[in-house]
Amino acid sequence: MLLLTLGFSAREHILVVYILPLAVAFLAVSLVISRLKRQDSTRFEAELKEARQLAQERERERDLAQEELFRRLYEERELNKEKTQFQAQLTEYEKYAALAQLALGAAHEINNPLLGILSHLELELKATTDQEAKLEITQCIEGAKRISATLRGLLNYARPGPLVLSKISVQRLITDTLSFLENQPLLRGKQLENLVPDDLPLIRADANQLSQVLMNLLLNAAQATPEGGRITISANRLTYVNCLEIRITDTGHGISSDILPHIFEPFFTTKRGKGTGLGLSISQAYLRSHHGDIRVDSVPQHGTTVTITVPVRQEEDTPAETEGAEVMIH
Repeated sequence: MLLLTLGFSAREHILVVYILPLAVAFLAVSLVISRLKRQDSTRFEAELKEARQLAQERERERDLAQEELFRRLYEERELNKEKTQFQAQLTEYEKYAALAQLALGAAHEINNPLLGILSHLELELKATTDQEAKLEITQCIEGAKRISATLRGLLNYARPGPLVLSKISVQRLITDTLSFLENQPLLRGKQLENLVPDDLPLIRADANQLSQVLMNLLLNAAQATPEGGRITISANRLTYVNCLEIRITDTGHGISSDILPHIFEPFFTTKRGKGTGLGLSISQAYLRSHHGDIRVDSVPQHGTTVTITVPVRQEEDTPAETEGAEVMIH
């Protein structure tokens, strides 16, 4: 028993002296290691979070840089487009200037001698009794008058007169124009349809120029429309740009795609021997002087639609204005 007691005490002594301190030390080391791991884990999570934030910031910067690049590319494209349009306008203005010089020179060099020729031909026509001679003289007079009309058209195109603005009812202007034209031989056998509402606002425009534009477009439509066809004129207000839009639609033979881009060019005509090719050019010049525009859409064998736009209010720096003027077609 004593030996057993001594042996058990020795084991406890070894356990207390050697093993327990080692266990305590191991536990302490484990706790330290666990704490270090937690500290490392916390630091790693913080670094990871910081890295993610940095990546998100870099991504935002990249997106902003891309947006800036796209914006600059878009602005550069728009600038190039505006530059091209400006160059085209400059070319057109140079053409106008050249035509103006030509018109002024032609007016001086041709008009006075032409009046003398016409006067002489008319005297010859009254004096002669020979029917064959009368026919020849009449043909010469018609040719001289056509030269005079071409010259006047060129002058009107190259140097439009100053605007004389008045308050105009578009519905009244169109109605008067149609009434004036409805008995013209060119419109016989063709339906004229007026769909213009009577509640359109008044506009400030040159009544003479605008009526010339309407008559020219209606006569063009009549020439293109066969007997039994229909010509429709309509109008409405474009509120988002504060303009009136007038449309003249016919059921005629239309305009082919190769001719359509040239119809506003001076002296361009498909009416051989029947036109000067200045009608649409003059109409375009008149509308542009009103800060308006003209557009032609056509499908061969199905008809043509001409759309003109005129601002409801013109700029205040116009040369003349007549308040409340009535529009009459003569």
